[in-house]
Amino acid sequence: MLKSILAVSILLISAYAMSQNNVRLEIKSLPSYHPSGSDIYAAGSFNGWNPQDQNFKFQRTGKGDYYLDLKLAEGKYEYKLTRGGWDKGECKAGGGFIANRVLVVPGETSVQLNVEEWSDRFPSKPRVSTATRNVHIIDTAFLIPQLQRVRRVWIYLPDGYEASQEHYPVLYMHDGQNVFDDATSYAGEWGVDECIDSMKKKCIVVAIDNGLAKRINEYCPYDMEKFGKGEGDQYVEFLAKTLKPFIDKNYRTKPGKQNTFIAGSSMGGIISMYAILKYPEIFGGAGVFSPAFWVGPKIFDDIKTKGNKVNSKIYFYAGTQARNARP
Repeated sequence: MLKSILAVSILLISAYAMSQNNVRLEIKSLPSYHPSGSDIYAAGSFNGWNPQDQNFKFQRTGKGDYYLDLKLAEGKYEYKLTRGGWDKGECKAGGGFIANRVLVVPGETSVQLNVEEWSDRFPSKPRVSTATRNVHIIDTAFLIPQLQRVRRVWIYLPDGYEASQEHYPVLYMHDGQNVFDDATSYAGEWGVDECIDSMKKKCIVVAIDNGLAKRINEYCPYDMEKFGKGEGDQYVEFLAKTLKPFIDKNYRTKPGKQNTFIAGSSMGGIISMYAILKYPEIFGGAGVFSPAFWVGPKIFDDIKTKGNKVNSKIYFYAGTQARNARP
């Protein structure tokens, strides 16, 4: 298992060791009613879709023009502009939905942008829930004692759960806002509930909301020069020592390692990998999708030192643009 993990790690670390290119975004036009002097941010696949990331706030020239200088690896990124929140994001003229902008970085790049409208000028339309009837909220403020924060926690129970005495494997997933419901997602739901509904083999799925502005910190176990203190160690301890015992006590689970799994994408990928390294006796499998290993490259040291204790199934998946994945 260690050799397999190291082999994958070498491929990943070589992929992430990409040169950074200077990229400038320049806003050439804004709505006539744009609030004078208000801040504008870029939120996208390069910063975890944080709508108010101070590291991605546009600066002003002496003439008042907005610009943002970035350093990005070659590749393709998606993003939108906001004034500090998704309720104040850009939209089409008349308030229509606007698709994500696409930024292609072949090298040093400069892009000129036009903002048609801001969405807070128009009445918001309620988003329709797409969660199936098998999805429930365990708690909107479940305490994370390791971090002294609270978080919404979701659970999916398979068809027939209430009428049977069957016990089920459990899959723990990060970014709970995106797992089941389009109404709470920031980039479209993953449809995990519909997927399991269609499968013969069933399991319970527990989804934990991310911490929004704290997402990168909570999903990285290592301190980061750009994003600050890593809190992933405490977050994973919460999953293993607080949440899992609660789930096993209150639901009909198969609590053994061979039936306990963890999965996530991007930053959720790196924290899933870390979880199986720290608690190989608890998690028997991990789904590591397009992991943002570049944020916490010390993960490779942990793989080398702790990988020999792992005897679990690890599913790695990355698309053609994953070498440039961002948190």
